[in-house]
Amino acid sequence: MKIQESKQEEIAGLEWTEEILPQSSPLDLKLKEVIRYRDLLWMLVKRDFIATYKQTILGPIWFFIQPLLTTLTFIVVFGKIAGIPTGGVPMLVFYLSGITLWNYFAECLNKTATVFRDNAAIFGKVYFPRLIMPLSIVVSNLVRLGIQMTLFLGIWFYYYVQGTITAQWQMILVPLLIVLMAMLSLGAGMLISALTTKYRDLIFLLGFGVQLLMYATPIIYSLENIPPKYAAIIRANPMSAIIETFRFAFTGSGSFSWMSLGYSAAFAAGLLLIGTLVFNKVEKSFMDTV
Repeated sequence: MKIQESKQEEIAGLEWTEEILPQSSPLDLKLKEVIRYRDLLWMLVKRDFIATYKQTILGPIWFFIQPLLTTLTFIVVFGKIAGIPTGGVPMLVFYLSGITLWNYFAECLNKTATVFRDNAAIFGKVYFPRLIMPLSIVVSNLVRLGIQMTLFLGIWFYYYVQGTITAQWQMILVPLLIVLMAMLSLGAGMLISALTTKYRDLIFLLGFGVQLLMYATPIIYSLENIPPKYAAIIRANPMSAIIETFRFAFTGSGSFSWMSLGYSAAFAAGLLLIGTLVFNKVEKSFMDTV
């Protein structure tokens, strides 16, 4: 009896590390838990990078090949055949500037949008803050963006030394532009991921929709060359101001507007909030439907 009582006293003196509650508010984002599981976040980032290129011949070199091949295709199709003007900017720099940013946004969106489906087995076995998964996708793709940005800067510097293009002070806004892209892709991806647990058709529309959105973004053209009747539609795309600001910063061509950039920032913040709330609500019961 004394042994049992001593064990009970010992257990009573312990502090619980986890508390499982039957219900919680949708506004409870468990951000403290996300911070506490930061080691898991970095582990998932490392896993994504290794798993993608572990059994490939060229490895991370594909990060250079993909944007270069896409850029060369755009030069031939849109620059040479279609004759779309680039405002005096060398075609290689013009198209690569848009492709570099778009690749990051599209990759984050595509992978975040299927996070529930792709990780159902893990979610069903062990508990951890579900927000860790989409966050790891956004962070791991920063590695890819960094490598492709190095390629872009190398080509940009060559033309800059020749005096073909000029640098603008807006270059200091590049970290902000990356954060806005991460917010947009994370918010939209989590929203779509939550909806696909019930409506699987959205998965089939995702790839097609991302492709269409690319043509509604000034990647192969500049906003200055768009007819006025279509300009409002293109400017409504929050990615438009981000791409235009980046291109203007590194080439001096195109346009820059604080109002447009502010609109993109407000849109990204609102989308991220809505996407996080919906994701947080659905993750409690998605295992029943996924």
